[in-house]
Amino acid sequence: MVQSRTHTCNQLRIEDVGNKVTIVGWYDNMRKVSKNLGFLILRDFYGVTQVVVETEEMMAKLSGINNESTLSITGVVRERSSKNAQLATGEIEVVPEDILVLGKCIYNELPFEVNRSKEADEAVRLKYRYLDLRNPAVKEKIVLRSKIAAELRRRMIEHDFLEITTPILTCSSPEGARDYLVPSRNHPGKFYALPQAPQQFKQLLMTSGFDRYFQIAPCFRDEDARADRSPGEFYQLDMEMAFATQEDVFGVIEDVLPPIFAKYGKYKTASGAPFPRISYRDAMEKYGSDKPDLRIDLTLQNATECMADCGFGPFEGQNVQAIVVDNFTPTRKVIDKICADVEVQSGRKAYWFKVDEKGELTGGISKFLQDRKDKVIAALGLKNGDFVGLCAGKKDDAQKTAGVLRKFLGNASEAHRKKECYEFCWIVDFPMYEIGEESGELEFCHNPFSMPQGGMDALLNKDPLDIYAYQYDLVCNGVELSSGAVRNHDPEIMVKAFQIVGLGEEAVKAKFPAMYHAFCYGAPPHAGIAPGVDRMVMLIAGEESIREIIPFPMNKTAQDVMMGAPSEVDEKQLRDVHIKIVLPEENQ
Repeated sequence: MVQSRTHTCNQLRIEDVGNKVTIVGWYDNMRKVSKNLGFLILRDFYGVTQVVVETEEMMAKLSGINNESTLSITGVVRERSSKNAQLATGEIEVVPEDILVLGKCIYNELPFEVNRSKEADEAVRLKYRYLDLRNPAVKEKIVLRSKIAAELRRRMIEHDFLEITTPILTCSSPEGARDYLVPSRNHPGKFYALPQAPQQFKQLLMTSGFDRYFQIAPCFRDEDARADRSPGEFYQLDMEMAFATQEDVFGVIEDVLPPIFAKYGKYKTASGAPFPRISYRDAMEKYGSDKPDLRIDLTLQNATECMADCGFGPFEGQNVQAIVVDNFTPTRKVIDKICADVEVQSGRKAYWFKVDEKGELTGGISKFLQDRKDKVIAALGLKNGDFVGLCAGKKDDAQKTAGVLRKFLGNASEAHRKKECYEFCWIVDFPMYEIGEESGELEFCHNPFSMPQGGMDALLNKDPLDIYAYQYDLVCNGVELSSGAVRNHDPEIMVKAFQIVGLGEEAVKAKFPAMYHAFCYGAPPHAGIAPGVDRMVMLIAGEESIREIIPFPMNKTAQDVMMGAPSEVDEKQLRDVHIKIVLPEENQ
């Protein structure tokens, strides 16, 4: 069997006319004109070539061959009489002298038409992902991912970072999500965990004397899927720097990422250095979100005072946040859609009113504001033609709901939203601690290994809720790409930080033995960050779903329907790792 090709299906040009060639690929489709004339499209990874079948003998070789079979075609290149300017090979065609079937597709009907696979149901696409990936429009996203990963590596190495891989089998560690556990055969009753992130290992590398580390690291978290988060596993550009400050990390990221976004992105413009630095509290006050989309120029205003005692029930005793959109005259249908979308996303209602061309307050809740019209106009700086969106609740809730409303209003009002660009920013000065929504107790707000601003003095003398940490998030177009921090490298400060949330010194030593003891041998100040590669590629490609840029993604319920994972295992395998299955009663 001869498989060697002389050219790919995207290489042949007018200069190749008269040459004898061999091309290989998938039988994309054929337009059959008669029993001895047909136009076959052969497709490989690189592109397509038209093959003109002109004899009954060659046509007979294709008899009974289904689409998506793989073929080897040897023939002579000639100039096309009807050229196709849309194809790189559109000036030529191949007249076959021999056709070999290399791999036969035995199915007369496919689950979907390959070139239109993106129109198929997602469950079917995931089950037949190997066919889905044959679609050039799907394949190109995976090619793009490879190019971006290569560019990230190149630019990190130019900044003197060493690529170092860290273990996949490790110990369970409280990182904020559920672990994937791996039972140990040699140590009955004990488990490895797949790393939620290489956090401890990269800090130990800094303690080991490595100055700059990076890797495109696989991370594993047993959490639910979202549009911008794949369940199970994901990849991040993990990096750490010794003897570094927050600004050192910012400098590297601001140099590495924007050129990649501008080079490969759907949009060709990306923020230059330095990115805006916005404190967490300012972000919540101004944008109602700690991941603001800076392409939208709308901001929140505190309308609590001017709305107090207006008689509108949902505002009574609540914090009220307003968003003013000038020269915005949406239809009632558009307004209702925005309010409905806000409620779906935030779980809370949004309200509104307008200022008409005569300066009167109309629509929405305007009837409750007539007796204080001048006060409202003055407090919010309103002009004729303004639209006002409103949200109410406890301060944090009102701000977060208004942040969602801001996004929908910005998307609906073209004058207030930049297009065709990537807008980066840093969110800084996160609180070190917060009161947990579920526990009602003091918890770490972000990364427990972060250095508190003010060090030991802050931990000893400040209210924990007033302590800020050297923590930062990288945000692009309203998407959080990464969290990072200046690390707490001092064991005394680390112990005190954990004591505040009720974890004593012995517990810290037991949970983080390697890191605690390593820091006792003289650790350098160090800082790092880990932008999500999947999210970066999703933004760069302009895709709404992260599954479009992952070669073999799981579905929304963390199942690999193509491979049948997760799957049952036999009893012997369970005995080998000392596991007994006890199912919930409803599953028995």
